[in-house]
Amino acid sequence: MKKLITSSVLLACMNLAQAQDMKGEHHKGHTTDGSMAGHIHKAGEAMFMYRYMGMHMDGNRDGTDRDSNSEVLTDYMVTPTSMDMDMHMFGAMYGVSDSFTAMVMLPYVTKSMKHLTRMGGRFTTTSEGIGDLKITGMYKLSQQAGSMLHLNLGLSVPTGSIDERDDTPAAMNAKLPYPMQLGSGTYDFMPGITYRAHNENYSWGARVMATIHLGENDNDYTLGDMLELSGWVERNLTSSLSASVRLNAQSWGDIDGADPDLNPAMIPTADPELRSGRRVDLLLGLNYNTHHGNRFAIEIGKPVYQNLDGPQLETDVLVAANWQVTF
Repeated sequence: MKKLITSSVLLACMNLAQAQDMKGEHHKGHTTDGSMAGHIHKAGEAMFMYRYMGMHMDGNRDGTDRDSNSEVLTDYMVTPTSMDMDMHMFGAMYGVSDSFTAMVMLPYVTKSMKHLTRMGGRFTTTSEGIGDLKITGMYKLSQQAGSMLHLNLGLSVPTGSIDERDDTPAAMNAKLPYPMQLGSGTYDFMPGITYRAHNENYSWGARVMATIHLGENDNDYTLGDMLELSGWVERNLTSSLSASVRLNAQSWGDIDGADPDLNPAMIPTADPELRSGRRVDLLLGLNYNTHHGNRFAIEIGKPVYQNLDGPQLETDVLVAANWQVTF
């Protein structure tokens, strides 16, 4: 049985700030954290957003060591050599009250993976489509002048495909391995807690989030649960421009069960027992606020630590760009 991730947080509660402090908190409330669930809106306030996320993976890793293609091909007929993922996320947030904000996000995902066979052949598989729908509620637990603590409660709805197929040298219209699928196939519970604070020149914060996969999908497996911890510091450069640095740590488990259409002896991406890992990313960002309801942000980074139950493709570069408009 896979282990479910749980977390508990104990923090003291304070009374609400005065109206002027609320205004200042809202102005500095859009965190640099890439999850998009980092701030609370006022009652009746709406925000629409678009976010692009890109990830490039290159080469295989087992534990903290790199594996060459020839080392992987000693045990498998095929090895992945690189992978690119692009995600376009469209979402909206609405302040139900001054203490509760609702958010919905729907991603569109494209994936491409390059392979090398033991005989020296090369081929590429691709998948593309809608990912899993995310519905999140954010509830303010406490607020004082310059800081806020809020609870994140999310549900992921399995709208993404887990039956993606493509042609390979071994078979036409073959079922693609787990990393090339577009969704989890299960309803997923996403609890978390976020703290953020600011003064005149700086803002900072931290978040703990978990993804807990509920039940088994239609292909007889459940993705491994994930725990994520993120911390950031942001510095105002001008009244409109700020720069940020963020550390993001993730830990995730192996797959429970297995898709009967996949052959784990053929390629490591089809082995459900080679999917767990831990990773720490360092990301630098720029944020531009027009003060007229529009905000633009870009963040780029790469892992500073990876420990993978491999061989698994290792992450090389991460990039994200946001546009948000508030009404």
